[in-house]
Amino acid sequence: MPITAKLDEFGKPAWIALIVLGFWAFWPLGLAILAFTIWSGRMGCGYHGHDRWQHKMERMQHKMDWMRAKMGGGGGGAPWSHHPSSGNRAFDDYRAETLRRLEDEQREFRDFLDRLRMAKDKAEFDQFMADRRDRPPEAPPHQA
Repeated sequence: MPITAKLDEFGKPAWIALIVLGFWAFWPLGLAILAFTIWSGRMGCGYHGHDRWQHKMERMQHKMDWMRAKMGGGGGGAPWSHHPSSGNRAFDDYRAETLRRLEDEQREFRDFLDRLRMAKDKAEFDQFMADRRDRPPEAPPHQA
């Protein structure tokens, strides 16, 4: 059994102890172990996986929603419309139109990504069904 599997059985405390011992014995060794644990995701740092970009988009959307709520935007409408203007009506109109356009583009892009994922899933499923259909039928078991 590899040492990484053995340490994984003991969990994060074992990895932390190994990092501390590595730094205590020889600091470059400790640094290498620390880099490995972060890079491999064993410490729960970062987000690894096939949905990495989806996760980042959801985090960004969550932050945008939080900012809207903090600015008083609530559910609908532009959150900046509840605050005093800059004093320049032309700029305020430009800002409101630009932000509305960006929100529309963000919504369209999110819809595009959903359609892209759906098309990919459909293609994978169709490939699976084609492979299954082309597979030779299994012979029934012989009964004695």
